[in-house]
Amino acid sequence: MDAAFIVPILALITILAGILFAMKSQRDVEKARQDPNDPNSALAADGPKPRS
Repeated sequence: MDAAFIVPILALITILAGILFAMKSQRDVEKARQDPNDPNSALAADGPKPRS
């Protein structure tokens, strides 16, 4: 195998893996957003307040 053949293949595999990871992350976020029992982020305006 030549480098001119393997480098584009590896680049396409990397791009595909990134796209699949982004799609899974988006699905997880949407699922958490729809779940009323999921706690809000501490950084959110309506999130839990820090303890004093």
